[in-house]
Amino acid sequence: MASVNGSSQNCVLGQERGRLGVLAMSCINELMSKNCVPMEFEEYLLRMFQQTFYLLQKITKDNNAHTVKSRLEELDESYIEKFTDFLRLFVSVHLRRIESYSQFPVVEFLTLLFKYTFHQPTHEGYFSCLDIWTLFLDYLTSKIKSRLGDKEAVLNRYEDALVLLLSEVLNRIQFRYNQAQLEELDDETLDDDQQTEWQRYLRQSLEVVAKVMELLPTHAFSTLFPVLQDNLDVYLGLQQFIVTSGSGHRLNITAENDCRRLHCSLRDLSSLLQAVGRLAEYFTGDMFAARFSDALTVVERLVKVTLYGSQIKLYNIETAVPSVLKPDLIDVHAQSLAALQAYSHWLAQYCSEAHRQNTQQFVTLISTTMDAVTPLISTKVQDKLLLSACHLLVSLATTVRPIFLISIPSVQKVFNRITDASAQRLVDKAQVLVCRALSNILLLPCPNLSESEQQWPMRSMNHANLIFALSRDYRNLKPSAAASQRKMPLDDTKVIIHQTLSVLEDIVESISGESTKSRQICYQSLQESVQVSLALFPAFIHQSDVTDEMLSFFLTLFRGLRVQMGVPFTEQIIQTFLNMFTREQLAESILHEGSTGCRVVEKFLKILQVVVQEPGQVFKPFLPSIISLSMEQVYPIIAERPSPDVKAELFELLFRTLHHNWRYFFKSTVLASVQRGVAEEQMENEPQFSAIMQAFGQSFLQPDIHLFKQNLFYLETLNTKQKLYHKKIFRTTMLFQFVNVLLQVLVHKSHDLLQEEIGIAIYNMASVDFDGFFAAFLPEFLTGCDGVDANQKNVLGRNFKMDRDLPSFTQNVHRLVNDLRYYRLCNDSLPPGTVKL
Repeated sequence: MASVNGSSQNCVLGQERGRLGVLAMSCINELMSKNCVPMEFEEYLLRMFQQTFYLLQKITKDNNAHTVKSRLEELDESYIEKFTDFLRLFVSVHLRRIESYSQFPVVEFLTLLFKYTFHQPTHEGYFSCLDIWTLFLDYLTSKIKSRLGDKEAVLNRYEDALVLLLSEVLNRIQFRYNQAQLEELDDETLDDDQQTEWQRYLRQSLEVVAKVMELLPTHAFSTLFPVLQDNLDVYLGLQQFIVTSGSGHRLNITAENDCRRLHCSLRDLSSLLQAVGRLAEYFTGDMFAARFSDALTVVERLVKVTLYGSQIKLYNIETAVPSVLKPDLIDVHAQSLAALQAYSHWLAQYCSEAHRQNTQQFVTLISTTMDAVTPLISTKVQDKLLLSACHLLVSLATTVRPIFLISIPSVQKVFNRITDASAQRLVDKAQVLVCRALSNILLLPCPNLSESEQQWPMRSMNHANLIFALSRDYRNLKPSAAASQRKMPLDDTKVIIHQTLSVLEDIVESISGESTKSRQICYQSLQESVQVSLALFPAFIHQSDVTDEMLSFFLTLFRGLRVQMGVPFTEQIIQTFLNMFTREQLAESILHEGSTGCRVVEKFLKILQVVVQEPGQVFKPFLPSIISLSMEQVYPIIAERPSPDVKAELFELLFRTLHHNWRYFFKSTVLASVQRGVAEEQMENEPQFSAIMQAFGQSFLQPDIHLFKQNLFYLETLNTKQKLYHKKIFRTTMLFQFVNVLLQVLVHKSHDLLQEEIGIAIYNMASVDFDGFFAAFLPEFLTGCDGVDANQKNVLGRNFKMDRDLPSFTQNVHRLVNDLRYYRLCNDSLPPGTVKL
C-alpha cells in the first residue's frame, strides 16, 4: 500500500514539476521575444543561452538505454512546444547578437538543434523545427548578401551543418528511408491553406532544400541529382515489364513485395521531381551561364521522362494494384511535366541565347517537349495529367515564345484538333488553357526579333482562322438566323454561349497588357464575335446567368481592347447597355434574381467605371446618362437594403465619376487659378453633385463597416486631390452635416474599429472653417444632444479646447464623445424622479 501511495505521490510531483517547467519556459520566452536589449543585460542573456544550451544537450543526449526520441516522448507536450518556441526566438531575434561571442558554441548548437529536429515525436513538432531552420537559412543568406567579402568564411563555418541538414531533409521526404512516418501523413483532408498534411510536409521540406541550394548550389545539386537519377532508372526501366494483353497493355509486376517497392519508388520520384522543379530559379538570371551545364542536364532528363511517359502511355496501363500504382504512374507523369514547366524561364533565357548562336539543340528540346505534350491533349487522358500538359503548353507559348513553335508538326496537330468541329471538346479548364496557348503562339511577339521578322501577316491570318473555328457555333446564334435559333433548346444555347465566351474572354485577358500589334490582331479576329454578343445581349437580358457571362466578356474587352474597338462601336455598346438596364430590369436583377442578378449589375457598373475613367472628351457625352442611371435608377433600389450587394461598386462608380471628371462639376478658369482662394470656381451640374454627396452621407448611417471605410476613404481622397471640403457648395451646405453624422457615429460606437480614420476626417472637415466649427457648430451640436442636461452640455462645451493641430483636435473629439457617453450612462441609471443639481 505504501509503495502505491509512494508511486502516486511521485506521479503528482512529476506533474507539478512538469507544470512548473512549462511556466518557467513561458517566462523565459516572454523575455526572449524582446528585440531591444540594454547593453548591461547582454551578459545575463549570454549566460541564459548557455544554460539553455546545456538543457538542449541534456534533452538530446544519446545513450543506448534512452534514445533521444523516447526522451522527447516522455516530456510534457506543452514543455516541448515552449522549448521549440524558445529555440525559434533565439534564432530569429538573438542569433545575430550571440554569434559574435566566442563563449557561445554556435556550430555545436546547430548540431544539437539537428538532433532535436529529427527526433521530434510529432509531425507538428517537426514542422516547427523546420521553420527554425528556415529562419536560420534566411539569416545566413541576408548576412552573406550584406558582407559579400566574408562569404567564403561564413559558408566554411556552416557548410558541414548545411550539408547534413540537406541530406537528412531529403531522406525524410523519401519512402525509401522514412516509409513508416510518411504513411501516417494524411493526403486527403485539406487544411485552411487548401493543402493536405502530406503536401504541407513536402512543401516545407522543399523550402529548406531550396534555401540550402541558394547557399551551396553545387553541393545541393550534386546531392539531389543522383538520388533523382536512381528513381528515374526504376521508372524508365518499367518498359521491359510491359506486356500486351487482350484489352491493351499490362505492367507485368505482380508480387506484393515488388508492387510495394515500386509504389515507394514512384512516390519518391514524384517528390524529387517537385524538388528539382523548386530549384529552377537558381539556374536563371545572373547564374544562367555558370550553371548552364547542370540546368541543361536536368531539362534534357525531364524532357526524356515526359516523352517516355507519353509514348508508352503508362497512364493507361493495367497494373496488379490499380488503386495504388495507377495514381502513382499518373502523378509521376504530371510532376515531370510540372517540373519541366518550372524551367520555362530558363528555356526563355536559353531561347534568347540560342537566337544569337542559332543552336539546333534548343530547337530539338522544344520539339521533343511538344512531342511529349501533344498526345496528352485528349479526352482519353485523366484530368490531372491533361491539365499539367496544358499548363506546360501555355508556359512554352507565353514565357518561352520561340518563333518556330507554330511550325512544329505536333503543335499543328493540336491546332487541327482544337479547330476540328467533329473532335470531342476537352473539359472546360483544359479547353480554355489550350486555346490561350494557341492564341498566344500567334499573338505574342517573339523576343530578340525585329518587327519585320515577327511574321505578323501569316500569324494574323492563322489567328483569324483559329477564332473563326472556335466561335463557329456561337456566331450561328445571331438573331438574323432566326430559324436555326428557334430550333435550338435554351439550355443548348446557354452551353454554347458559356463555352465560347469563357475561351474568348481568357484569350483577351491574356494579351491585355501586351503590345499594340498583338491587341490589334486579337480584336480583328474577335470583331464578328463581339458584334454577335452585342446583338444577342437584349435577347438574354432576363437570363441572368447568360447576362453575367456576357458582361464579364465585355468588361474584359473594355479593359484590354478599348482602343482597338474604336469610339463608334464602344459608344454603341454603352448605349445598348444603358437602354437595356431600365429601372424595372435593374430591380428585377437586384431584388429577384439573387446573387447572380446582383453580379450582373455589379459587372455593368464596373464597365461604367472603366468608361468614366477614360481620359479625353470621347465618352464625356455619356456622363449625364451614367450619373442619372446611378442616382435615379440604381441608388433608390439599393439605398435602404441592408445587403451590401451592388453598393460598393455603385459608390466606386460615383467616386470615379467625380475624381476623373471634376471639371464636369467645377469649371476652372484662368482667373481662379491665378487668384487662388479669391475667385471661386464656377459650379455646374449642381443637383447631380448634391445628390451624389447626399448618397455618401446616407451611407455613413448604415451598419456596413466596409462600405463606411471605403466611402470615407473616397471623400478624403477627393479632398486631398481636388480640395472637396473647400468648395463653396460643400463648405456652405454640407460640411457640418457630414461632421455631425461622423460625430454621431462615434457617439453610438457603431463603427469603433474606424475611430482613428473618423477622427482625422472630422479634423480635415473642421479645419476648413475652424471659427465656424467652434463658434456655431459645436454649441448647436451640443444643444441637439439628447440624454444630457443643460449644465452637462455647458461642461462638455467648456472642456472642448480650441486646439487647431491634428493630434490635439482629435484627442478633444474623442474626449467629448467619451464624456457625452458617460453623462448619458449616468443619467440613464438614475431612478425616476431624481432631482438633478
